[in-house]
Amino acid sequence: MTTDPENRCRLVLIAPDIADADERTKIVGDALKGGDVASVIVPQYGLDDGAFQKHAEKLVPVIQDAGAAALISGDSRIVGRARADGLHMAEPAAALAEAIDKYADKLIVGGGNATDRHMALEIGEARPDYIFFGKLDGDIKPEAHPKNVALGEWWASMIEIPCMVMGGTDPASALVVAESGAEFVALRLAVFADPAQAPAIVAQVNALLDEKAPRFED
Repeated sequence: MTTDPENRCRLVLIAPDIADADERTKIVGDALKGGDVASVIVPQYGLDDGAFQKHAEKLVPVIQDAGAAALISGDSRIVGRARADGLHMAEPAAALAEAIDKYADKLIVGGGNATDRHMALEIGEARPDYIFFGKLDGDIKPEAHPKNVALGEWWASMIEIPCMVMGGTDPASALVVAESGAEFVALRLAVFADPAQAPAIVAQVNALLDEKAPRFED
C-alpha cells in the first residue's frame, strides 16, 4: 500500500553520532534507501568545526540525492560551505529570529528550544520554517516524551507553521507523534541503533504511517 506521504506525518532522520565520516555517510545513505524521508538533521555532536565540515560535505550530497533536505545543526557557516538546504537551531527565539532574518528565502531555518507553550509562541513569532519539540538526543525511552507530543498536538491544532516532534527509541513511537497532528516525526536511535537494520526500519515506519497516520486536509 502506498499513499502520498505529503498528506500525512513524514519522517525526519537525525544522523547518528559516528566519528568516521565515510562510515556515517554510508549508514545515512543506506537508511535513505528505505523510503520517504523529508529531511536529515546533521548534529555536530563533539566534532570540532573542521571535522564537522568534512562530515557535512560528505553527507549533504548523499542526503540531497535521495530527495531529502539536508539540515545542519551547529555552525551556521558550515551550511554554506557544505551547500546544505538549511539550519536547525536549538537556540532561544531571539537567535532563531536573527538567523531567519539573515537567511530568509535562502535557507530552511527551523528548530527552537520550546519546552512550554509560552516559549513556543515566542519562537512562532519569528516565523521559522518549522518548530521542533524535544532535543535531538532526547530519544532516551522507547516512547516519545509525552510533553513533546502534547505540545505538538496543541501547536498543530492552531498554528500553521509545521511542527516536528522527537520520537523515542521504538520505531512505533512515530505513530503516536503522527496521531498528535504533527507534520514531522524525528527519529535517531529508533533507526540507527543497529545500522544494518536502518533501511528496513525506514521502510517499516513509512508503511506504518501510510496505513495508520491521520491525513491532513488540503
